[in-house]
Amino acid sequence: MKQVVQNYKSGELAVLDVPVPGCKPGGVLVRSAYSLISTGTELMKVSEAGMSMLGKARSRPDQVAKVMQSVATNGVPATYRKVMGKLDSYTPLGYSLCGVVEQVGPGIDDVKVGDLVACAGNEHALHAELNWVPKNLYAPVPDGLAPRHAAFGTVGSIAMQGVRQGEPQLGEVALVIGLGLIGQLVVQLLTASGVRVVGVDPDPSRCELAERLGAAACGDPASAAVEAAVAELTDGHGVDQVYLAAGGGSNQPVELAARLCRDRGRVVDIGKCRLDLPWNAYYEKELDVRFSRSYGPGRYDPEYELEGRDYPIGYVRWTERRNLACFLDLLARGSVDVEPLVSHIADFDDAVETYQRLKDGDLKAVAVLFRYPEHKGEAQTPEVAVPAVRRGGQASAPARSANSPVRLAFVGAGNYATSMLLPHLAPRDGVVLSTVVTTTALSAANAQRKFGFAEATTDLDAVLGDKSIDAVFVVTRHSSHAELTRKALLAGKTVFVEKPLALTEDELAGVLAAVEESGNDRLQVGFNRRFSPLLQEARKRFGARTGPASLRYLVNAGRLQHGSWYLQQGTEGSRFAGEGGHFIDTASWLLDADPVSVYAVATSGNEDLQVVLRYPDGSTATISYVTTGAAGFPKETLDLVADGKVLRLDDFVRASVYGPKKWVSSRLPKARDKGQNAELAAFIKAVRTGGPMPVPLESLVATTAATLAVQAGLAGGAPVMLADAR
Repeated sequence: MKQVVQNYKSGELAVLDVPVPGCKPGGVLVRSAYSLISTGTELMKVSEAGMSMLGKARSRPDQVAKVMQSVATNGVPATYRKVMGKLDSYTPLGYSLCGVVEQVGPGIDDVKVGDLVACAGNEHALHAELNWVPKNLYAPVPDGLAPRHAAFGTVGSIAMQGVRQGEPQLGEVALVIGLGLIGQLVVQLLTASGVRVVGVDPDPSRCELAERLGAAACGDPASAAVEAAVAELTDGHGVDQVYLAAGGGSNQPVELAARLCRDRGRVVDIGKCRLDLPWNAYYEKELDVRFSRSYGPGRYDPEYELEGRDYPIGYVRWTERRNLACFLDLLARGSVDVEPLVSHIADFDDAVETYQRLKDGDLKAVAVLFRYPEHKGEAQTPEVAVPAVRRGGQASAPARSANSPVRLAFVGAGNYATSMLLPHLAPRDGVVLSTVVTTTALSAANAQRKFGFAEATTDLDAVLGDKSIDAVFVVTRHSSHAELTRKALLAGKTVFVEKPLALTEDELAGVLAAVEESGNDRLQVGFNRRFSPLLQEARKRFGARTGPASLRYLVNAGRLQHGSWYLQQGTEGSRFAGEGGHFIDTASWLLDADPVSVYAVATSGNEDLQVVLRYPDGSTATISYVTTGAAGFPKETLDLVADGKVLRLDDFVRASVYGPKKWVSSRLPKARDKGQNAELAAFIKAVRTGGPMPVPLESLVATTAATLAVQAGLAGGAPVMLADAR
């Protein structure tokens, strides 16, 4: 197997072929999927190795003291040989990874072969293809948590132990000095604990990142804005806690901590910075200085780490392993988001080059991951299945009188429903808004008052059992779409569900199982752009094509407001998972086919996505989904090129076609028509007449599978094939 090593004497970094470790009792053998580079601790070690012998001595006075003690005990020659032998040996790097259990040692019964685990320890979670990890230094990864996110488990535990040492309480204010990897995690953990956070770092990009992740304010340590923010948030008293997550030889962090901390506040040292405490400042405020020891209780105790002897939970609530499991749980539930911290993912074979780029400053990063080849070095092309649509019987529309009005029920009455759907439906002839269902009584009452629903309720089952209702609109938060759609289909209703149809492959399979069980395939997903009159006219003007096409779709999505539920990725899926289906559906409609593969790549922090779809005839569609653009630039622009022709769409305001004849639409009014009205008209017609649904179910499924493949592609860093199970 291969492993990253360093010679501390020469500074040489290498990827060596070394023997596979044995699977000893009390632990498991883990094949690495992703391992995390600690851009603080590891880079400090790499940098020290490149120093002269004098520089090494100055950087590690603790080791010099040990050498001097050895000289006094063993003499100079013996000590020299011992030190040189140790320096001139390869040492491992790494201490945080996620991988798959390959072998289980005797005495282990909490995981099995094939399970995904997060691993910790600078002797057991190394940058290596295989590691033996003792029981108390691994934790199972919760279902649905991406392996590259689980690889943050160890550094997350370090940040968590530091926060625990600060004993934060609801409503307090904390100062985090140093917004590197650990500092960014401390910010999120404090925010999740109900603490308001001020961050300090000389790097403006790190300050901006911390604010996006929940900090109330951030700035340069020399900036007056930091002191002003602390004064405003604390009424001039000073912060309750300070977390030192900075490194380096400056004494500025501890001096700043004393200046901005309140009387009898707490100062917690997590990083490795200079601690020349200004006596008067710390004495006069009687500041409580605490140290945070790595991942938590159990660290450096061989009986705990190597022999698997746990501490009773009644005496030690949070151990290394419990901290690790807790952090993974927070990740899985979306309380902490590490994706914005991922600056770069490198192939494991490029480890030496990656370290060198980090050391030289060519690669500026908060977090860097190594990605390992699967199955003994043979990378496999990941797949997302496009489930087959199977109808359990003759698919037909529910029986209804042709002359009777179409009776609708709405499940959910949020902003999109009340601004983009109900205004088109309320005045429509032949439509009756029968019932609105919400989880809170007041929102249902508001919708009833504004749009004239005959009834408002919180009882979904009663609505689904009401045979007079022809169709159900599902317009709730993303996480509930699939289950509500499944229930409505089984109840025999025609269903209009806003995008997304599903957030996981299992959810999509559940919807299709309901179609098969009930024989009811009367389903429409709110992909409205294909119904836009302007885009339909442009497609008609473009005409048929004979050769492959190239499509480019720029979506200038912009930033979300802090606190938006769209940011709750743990429960509601990523932002692209929520609305990306719009753009994939539009591309597939224009190209008249379903995609066969998806490749997705993100910029640092995963803010901007590039999604490349490939189609059966060789056509491609590139969707650039960006959040960092200018607010004044149009939200959506699209170009379709084929057969010597170009179709151009400018934000649903103007369209043009260039070819043998040029066509340019008249400019639409400021209110863009993105097709909602025409889509609803087509849906109501299908319900009234019993005719085909506006979009074939197979197309809706293919678009949903392609959207899910984007997230799989980002996690795996490789193209994802859409395996056609139809």
